[in-house]
Amino acid sequence: MYDGEATTIRVGTDLVAVNEVADSIARFGDRYLRRIFTDHELATCGGVASRLAARFAAKEATIKVLRPADARPDWRAIEVRRHESGACDLHLSGTAATQAAAAGITCLAVSLTHEGGLAAAVVVANVHHTEPEEEAAA
Repeated sequence: MYDGEATTIRVGTDLVAVNEVADSIARFGDRYLRRIFTDHELATCGGVASRLAARFAAKEATIKVLRPADARPDWRAIEVRRHESGACDLHLSGTAATQAAAAGITCLAVSLTHEGGLAAAVVVANVHHTEPEEEAAA
C-alpha cells in the first residue's frame, strides 16, 4: 500500500587538483586551513595536501547533494570524520544540517580518494520525501 512516502538518492562528486590546495596553504597558511577545515580534519590529515584536498572535494560534493537554494553552508559545517579503522563519514552541523533536514536527507555516505595530483570524493544521500495527503490520495 502506498503511504505517501518515497525515498530517492542524490549523488554529488567533485575533483580537486592537490596543487591548488597546497598553493592555498602556502599562500594563506593557517587562515585558509581554519576557514575550510575543522580541528578533527586538520588533526587526521597531518597537513598532507592530498588528504586535505580529498576533504575539500567531499565538502564540494556534499554541497551538490544539499542543493542549497540560498547561501552555501560554512565549510566547517561539513566535516569528514575519519575513524580508527580508516573509514570516513560525514557530519553536518549548522546551516548544512538545517539544509539537509529541510531536503529530507536521512543518511549520507562518502568515499574519498587521492592519487598523484588529484583528489576526488563521492557523496551519496538518501532523501526521504513525504507527500501531502491530498497529493498522495490523487
